[in-house]
Amino acid sequence: MLKKIDGFIIGLLLMLLAAWLFPQGGTYSGHANLKQLTDVGITLIFFFYGLKLSPKQMREGLSNYKLHLVIQLSTFVLFPLLVIAFLPLLKTEEQHQIWLAMFFLAALPSTVSSSVVMVVMAKGNMAGAIFNASISGLIGIVVTPLWMGLFWQANGEVFDFSSVVSSLILQILLPVIAGLFLNKYLGSWVKKHLKKLALFDKSVILLIVYKSFSQSFSAGLFDAISLFDILLISIATLALFFVVYLLISIVSRWLGFSREDKITAVFCGSKKSLVHGTVFSKVLFENAAGQGLFLMPIMLYHSFQLIIVSVIAQRMGHKGKAQEQGGIINFK
Repeated sequence: MLKKIDGFIIGLLLMLLAAWLFPQGGTYSGHANLKQLTDVGITLIFFFYGLKLSPKQMREGLSNYKLHLVIQLSTFVLFPLLVIAFLPLLKTEEQHQIWLAMFFLAALPSTVSSSVVMVVMAKGNMAGAIFNASISGLIGIVVTPLWMGLFWQANGEVFDFSSVVSSLILQILLPVIAGLFLNKYLGSWVKKHLKKLALFDKSVILLIVYKSFSQSFSAGLFDAISLFDILLISIATLALFFVVYLLISIVSRWLGFSREDKITAVFCGSKKSLVHGTVFSKVLFENAAGQGLFLMPIMLYHSFQLIIVSVIAQRMGHKGKAQEQGGIINFK
């Protein structure tokens, strides 16, 4: 069930080990360094992302506005508010750093590929999943740095918003727009090479993870982070997932969504994107020693969401199949 996923998760763990053992590779600043390589990789990731977006599908998806509002408000409002609720409880600088890392996770957009795959597996609204997962990434280009700028400054750190915006425009927004314009010419080529492009995305992510954690290990950031803190972050990410999943389920029932729309709402609204997390962390916190810490919650969340949602999706898929064959099965 998770053979393809397991390989990538193992790759993430290997990058952490490599960053700990050989941090000099990630901190090297000479010619052909990892910063330059990952900058190019980020631009290409979002150019291909734009190529995958079909303008026709985007237009057709606009009509189901209730579903879109539930998913996008869950992604960019519910998640951050749940984490903000714990802000008054913070006492130490270390707690603030961990909280900021959790808040960065909460402010990220939804993931695209796995959301759509899980919705299809559970026999949900695939068109709605494609639209919302795609539009979430575009919204996140603006909303995520706005959220982080607010609390990053409040924590006494320097957050050059104009520099961040220009980097996001050059490295992310313009490549997406270029890809959208070229979709009708290169869209069919992209569909033929989706697996290769997914491998390219994962390779760039692994390089960013290695570089980020190399900087953090070199700066001694994790000397102050205990195993208890890591366990706490793990529990917090799991709790965040289940609370959001439950709340979206309740709202979906209250709004009278169809079974297909309920599935799409809970799967797309409860997901967070590791691709955007690694890329945004590189742009937003390029000079911060704690860049690796900001990636820890999203890496844990990514692993948890894939395992948990895969199990849920398979169960829903079996129920949906039985329903199609005449069984009376409700969305649970």
